[in-house]
Amino acid sequence: MQAITLTQIRSSFINASRSEAARLTPPPGFDRLDWDALDVLGWRDPKMPLRGYLALRTAEHRLVSVLLRAPAGGARKNRAVLCELCRSVEATNEVLLWVARRAGAAGRNGNTVGTLICADFTCSANVRVAPPEGDMHPDPAAVVARQIDGLIARADQFARRVHER
Repeated sequence: MQAITLTQIRSSFINASRSEAARLTPPPGFDRLDWDALDVLGWRDPKMPLRGYLALRTAEHRLVSVLLRAPAGGARKNRAVLCELCRSVEATNEVLLWVARRAGAAGRNGNTVGTLICADFTCSANVRVAPPEGDMHPDPAAVVARQIDGLIARADQFARRVHER
């Protein structure tokens, strides 16, 4: 992912008001992020833990950010679920149903879109875990490249669902 600024993130929200975007708290260490290791930037607001943000480049290379809300009660612990963005089976982190208000009039009318995303937004790191080399995966680097492409495509698809009117 190309490096982006907080100003760019704040101006790229498709489902948040200007005041909501202005109040966002950047992720810890924002000025030291390793942009080469990020395909999407997601984080929980340190001041409002039920609020999350997802910033990504669309297929058209446009920066888009989405305001998310986590469930108040946290995740249910009775079954394992798969993150819809990274689809990592190796990840041991918690997955939550993050909900985004739709863009425009639909969102103002209360319409939302939800998807399962890693609670700590570690999707970019998860897709970079290479499988062991073997008959099933003779080229682990190719597997990682496919996983990265899949993450980018699924994040773009989610943003499009939020933006649909």
